[in-house]
Amino acid sequence: MRRIVFPAVAAIVLSSPLVAQQRPMDWMDVQLMNRAGSWEVSPDGGWMLYTVSAPDWEEAESFSDIHLVSMREGVNSSRQLTFTADKSEDSPTWAPDGSFFVFASDRDKGDDLKGDQLFMMRHDGGEARRITSAKEGVSGFDFSPDGRWLVFRAGESGMRQLHKLPVSELAGAEADPITDEPAGIEDWEFSPDGRRIYFVRSDSLLVAEKERVKAGFTVDVRNGVTPLAKLYALDLSTEAVRRLTDGNELSVDGFEISRDGRWIGIQAGSINRYERNITQSGLYRDLYLLEVASGRLERLTDNFEVSEGGFTFSPDSRLMAFSAPDDMTRYTMTENRVYVREVANRGTPFRKIGTGYDGGISPAFWSEDGRTIYFNDGIKVTNQLFSLDVTSGEVRQITTERAALNVRKDDDTGAILIDYQDPATPPTVFTVDRLDRVADRRAWVQLVDVNPQVADMALGREEEVEWTSTDGKRVGGVLVYPVGYREGTRYPLIVAIHGGPASADVLRFNGGYGAQVYAGAGYAVLKPNYRGSTGYGNAHRTDIVGDYFTLGYDDIMTGVDHLIAEGIVDEDQMGVLGWSAGGHWSNWILTQTDRFKAISSGAGTMNWISMYAQSDVQRNRQFYVGDGFLYEDFDTYFDQSPLKYIKNASTPTMIHVVEGDPRVPSPQSVELHMALKQLDVPTELFMYPGRSHGIPDPRNRLVKSVSEMAWMDHYVRGIGDKFRWEQVLETLEKKAEEPRTISDQDGGGSE
Repeated sequence: MRRIVFPAVAAIVLSSPLVAQQRPMDWMDVQLMNRAGSWEVSPDGGWMLYTVSAPDWEEAESFSDIHLVSMREGVNSSRQLTFTADKSEDSPTWAPDGSFFVFASDRDKGDDLKGDQLFMMRHDGGEARRITSAKEGVSGFDFSPDGRWLVFRAGESGMRQLHKLPVSELAGAEADPITDEPAGIEDWEFSPDGRRIYFVRSDSLLVAEKERVKAGFTVDVRNGVTPLAKLYALDLSTEAVRRLTDGNELSVDGFEISRDGRWIGIQAGSINRYERNITQSGLYRDLYLLEVASGRLERLTDNFEVSEGGFTFSPDSRLMAFSAPDDMTRYTMTENRVYVREVANRGTPFRKIGTGYDGGISPAFWSEDGRTIYFNDGIKVTNQLFSLDVTSGEVRQITTERAALNVRKDDDTGAILIDYQDPATPPTVFTVDRLDRVADRRAWVQLVDVNPQVADMALGREEEVEWTSTDGKRVGGVLVYPVGYREGTRYPLIVAIHGGPASADVLRFNGGYGAQVYAGAGYAVLKPNYRGSTGYGNAHRTDIVGDYFTLGYDDIMTGVDHLIAEGIVDEDQMGVLGWSAGGHWSNWILTQTDRFKAISSGAGTMNWISMYAQSDVQRNRQFYVGDGFLYEDFDTYFDQSPLKYIKNASTPTMIHVVEGDPRVPSPQSVELHMALKQLDVPTELFMYPGRSHGIPDPRNRLVKSVSEMAWMDHYVRGIGDKFRWEQVLETLEKKAEEPRTISDQDGGGSE
């Protein structure tokens, strides 16, 4: 068995004679990183299928292939199973007996078929064979637990139905449709015994809505009428369908089945049209418990403003648990606790556990005996695994890695998978043979390494840093030193402010707006976990409530002062950037100080009044700004708005936003841009196409990064001529001829 023992990768490389061959990371390196995922452990626990997505920059797309690795031998045993340069293979799924697997792909389907089709393949060799011919393509599939059937969903959008194929003759059988519902099947899942399929579908299909779009009437009706959704059961032997919930009482969003099949936990929303469509904030959703045999439905929660999540049953189906805020009476940002109860004790209250832990708890998986719930959470600049004793409520930290990790257990095989990254290690996955050995790094086996090119890159040292803020509170974050850092030399600084604000910068690979690219260009980068961030306790997370900017601003500026006092930073060469909440603070900094030479504001607020009125998460805005209703208290909102203080602005500011951003609508950025133009402050506004909170297109993400750094170089360091399109075009030409390989198709890997 191959054991991976980790001294820091960067330390090994930088102390070796090969250091002269290393080069700094650039923006195209960021864009061309391979990504692995879709971990699928074989039924016997011996093998794992996974996908590797490799960018095709010329096509501005990514294409994925399927790989196989031994769970015992690790990354050196990995090999590539599919080779399609301009097609993708996704969702590899083992047959229950482990003799072959099925995957979805857009390859070899002919001109008469759309979308993905299903293919079967042996993991020990042989060609893939197509097994479906769904005209509109396949959307989701699974094997029945008894191994008799392969069921998939197919059909026109909004009308997709379930079909089945006998596993004994997949290669030649014709798929049999097993549902013919008036509206399409949404979520669906097999019962544990494989005799039934539970599914969610809407009450009806809005035919006129579909037809008007086809006819070219493409107006977007916000919060339009949407049908209620119900839960159904399909008997696989008779193909009879039975309705399990009454749509006049609730609209089903999702469900969870107990392992013994006796119970179904349901998440459902309000039947009110407007409330049902406010999904981003998680409001108006409650939990219900359905007893399958009797059909009795028990309402478990009734909290108008609180969102419960992570509903789960213990392995023996005796207990159920969910996570929710410590205070369930109103909307808050207090850390989540776990609420647990015996399933069969109808009407009894839930017991809140984990109250002594000053962090958030969301169940990841149970111990097999049902006595322990495991969860992952942030501790300052790391992510770790914890255990929660169900009886005592005691929380214990299990791992202590200087890294970002997430531990999970495969539901079918019990295999332990560890998603892992640190400042020198791109995202990868490890396994360990027993849960009680997760804390022993020597027992880990690395399974994938899809970015070996990182070994050829010179990376800046990255470490946790702490300082004292204006009110005496200790605050922390991550500091990335410039490549080739020499003690006693002062360097230009980029302050990279994370979004959220309920998030945190941790010791992950190249986190914080491409920090390693800036480090390679000679900058130090500070990623502050200002007040409002997670990982530092509930008070740290909620200290900004009612006064959004003051403490966070003080935390950021005292962090900057700390680095200046340490002799690391040149206070005459500093810039700041951020996106979302990071953009909010960038705008506030713009109006509160002239200490920075350049600012880049990404999707930031200018005016909390218009922000509240435009955004899709109004309750969240109301909570942070002071919990007063906007239309009764304009002054509180405007007093905390950067726009009120815009006449103080003098720092050259670049602005980035997606035109159709629903979270921080683009008029916020337009307000900033027009104000700076009126004040004769140097500014540029880059508005990207799309309707998302982040930039959806990879080439536009490159534009944002390259132009942002050019802005910083020009104003912070006095080099370059701001942004020129030639910079992006030259980057494309430079990288177009470089070969891109997937690291482990020939069994390669690194420790």
